[in-house]
Amino acid sequence: MKPTDEPYRACLAILNEELVPAMGCTEPIAVAYAAAKATAVLGCQPDRVRIAASDNIIKNVKSVVVPNTGGLRGIAAAAAVGIVAGDADKTLEVISRVDAVGQKKTAAFLENTAITVCHIDSGLIFDLAVTVYTGSSSAMVRISHFHTNIVLIKKNDGIVYQNQDCDEINTDRLTDRSILNIKDILDFAASVKTEDIQPLIQRQIDYNTTIADAGITGDWGANIGSVLLDIWGDDIKVRAKAMAAAGSDARMSGCQLPVVIVSGSGNQGIAASVPVIVYARHMGVDRETLLRALVVSNLVTIHQKTGIGRLSAYCGAVSAGVGAGAGIAWLHGGRFREVAHTIVNALAMVSGIICDGAKPSCAGKIAFSVEAGLLGFYMFQKGRQFYGGDGIVTKGVENTIANIGRLGRDGMRETDREIIRIMLGE
Repeated sequence: MKPTDEPYRACLAILNEELVPAMGCTEPIAVAYAAAKATAVLGCQPDRVRIAASDNIIKNVKSVVVPNTGGLRGIAAAAAVGIVAGDADKTLEVISRVDAVGQKKTAAFLENTAITVCHIDSGLIFDLAVTVYTGSSSAMVRISHFHTNIVLIKKNDGIVYQNQDCDEINTDRLTDRSILNIKDILDFAASVKTEDIQPLIQRQIDYNTTIADAGITGDWGANIGSVLLDIWGDDIKVRAKAMAAAGSDARMSGCQLPVVIVSGSGNQGIAASVPVIVYARHMGVDRETLLRALVVSNLVTIHQKTGIGRLSAYCGAVSAGVGAGAGIAWLHGGRFREVAHTIVNALAMVSGIICDGAKPSCAGKIAFSVEAGLLGFYMFQKGRQFYGGDGIVTKGVENTIANIGRLGRDGMRETDREIIRIMLGE
């Protein structure tokens, strides 16, 4: 594949769009971003706030700690810290510079300000509108489809900005993800110039291993990584799962370290990258091989999530764990046949894991998903595989990925609604 070829340019653009830094779970950070932006448009600190959010945003913000808030959780806390101490120009790192003074101001704002949170029934999976008021003045910012996609800004009754004619796949703000397929992903990984990917992938390596190290050495969440190592030992297959789980545990519990995300998710960014990095270090491969393997894992993850959507009842850790398995297959010299079978084998085993919001148990789901990616690869190494007709597996890796997209996007809609009802005690 040549740099002038459309698939090359598309794959590179997608990586640049997806592999961006974020601090904290991306749904509360999207709330903080919208709130900070609305406050900037208003021009002063508001005296009341209204937040309207789709069910999936409510689900993903409910149980996760918002960084730099002193351990606060929930939509109101995310909006408050964005309003009083956020920097909207930093988008998904909007609250990365909040200090102790900012935390105190956040607590005071929550105590003294009326903040209303309500459901928005627009039919969109990802939809968020934050309106801030002072006296008779107001400002509103609406984000739809993905975490930084502002579609409407209003001040009082006037429209400041509008761009509602887009969605997650069909938008001039993002490269068309439907162009992705496993063959082109692997061709791109083999042919991409290292200078085109090195700064981007190196940042992912640096950020995501740093938070994984913090998770494994600290006391975060359920400490899934430490439990894995304590019970099963420091085998490479255990360590790959443990380090990814540790990064998630730290992130879900309010760790202030940034993460390079994938498919809009820090947990997916960790799960798709950390196991591959752990294996590469264990195997002693050169830096170029690691960079190319991470290209595989990231793009395989994104390819799966394109059909499913940003938010779903289908756990995104599965897509990332499968992507990690594909990247590890690449590290071992695998190419299309090996990678395709790894993906299909893994998807056959763990595609039933549900997403019930962001919280410490995500670390456990990451561990199981990475395990499936590894088992999918080792199965093929031993001459074993699942075949078309085995459940949702269809002959051909692209057909199976399409089935997963259908399952996550369409088949699990009612599951998603029931999960949300359970979480809200309805």
